[in-house]
Amino acid sequence: MKNRVLVTFLILSIGAYGQRPTPKSLGLRHLTTAYKTDQVDILVKSKKGDELIPKPLFLFIQGSLPRPLIVIYDTTRAYGTFPFDVDSLALHYHVAIIGKPYIPLLTSENQLSKELNFIDPDTKEFPQAYTERNYLDYYVERNKAVIRFLQQQKWVSSKKLVLAGHSEGSTIAAKLASTSKAVTHLIYLSGNPFGRIMSIIERDRRNETDSSRLADEDFIYWENVVENPEKITGTGDSFKATYQFSIPPRDYLKKLSIPVLIGYGTSDYCSPYNDYLRVETIREKKDNFTFHAYIGLDHNFFPVDKNGNTNYEMYNWDKVGTDMYRWLLNQN
Repeated sequence: MKNRVLVTFLILSIGAYGQRPTPKSLGLRHLTTAYKTDQVDILVKSKKGDELIPKPLFLFIQGSLPRPLIVIYDTTRAYGTFPFDVDSLALHYHVAIIGKPYIPLLTSENQLSKELNFIDPDTKEFPQAYTERNYLDYYVERNKAVIRFLQQQKWVSSKKLVLAGHSEGSTIAAKLASTSKAVTHLIYLSGNPFGRIMSIIERDRRNETDSSRLADEDFIYWENVVENPEKITGTGDSFKATYQFSIPPRDYLKKLSIPVLIGYGTSDYCSPYNDYLRVETIREKKDNFTFHAYIGLDHNFFPVDKNGNTNYEMYNWDKVGTDMYRWLLNQN
């Protein structure tokens, strides 16, 4: 039974050669704070020389699964962190990202599964402490605590706060924005406004046959989730995670009066739901929403041909990053 929407890990070289990479050698600041009893790892990218100059915060919230923010290959090469170039954003913001709970900030490739997830070396599963915290409300409240911590720093201005989230991170960003007056701009990327369970069903509808009927299993799974919405068992996405991430994010989005950018690929299984949200915002005359549909691109902005084949050689995240930057400039 499928109980998780898999998100491709976008590998992006961030350039460290000839030495074992560290956040500092990669031009990043590594900060830590506490949320309840948990240590929280934060990476911040600032323009060189502007580290102590007050600027607003741009917080990027990553997608699903227990993936470290930095992965070391061949002892001297590091990949990961932000999927797009943040240099332009760093002209105006301190750009931050938060690690997953109880997942190492930095790790070697050989400590990951073939899907690039961190695996507990003893159990060969996702860390139990991660699974116990891997649900929407934990991330929303933890991220609020991180924002408060960062905005207490003298080099962070609280006059503006941009949240950007991709996939699972888009739901976290949407709920956080709907419950925090500190957020001034929201960027919602590759999300499903009708929730995770609809993404699971839509994905299986595309792949099932009359004999496999994959979506029927999804409905049975959802019935079990609804009967046990607080249940946390196994590793990865618990019933609690699926239930909370399946509450339609459109409910959070519709509450917002701040500027919102919705970005999605038209070959993504979430695309019809974003199109519907666009129709509804037009009908309701909500002029604070901007939609950017990336024609023929998938969930991670790779192109898909007419036969459904994905071209992983064409990396479009930097274009997405540029579009976010230009949208923010236009808001000013």
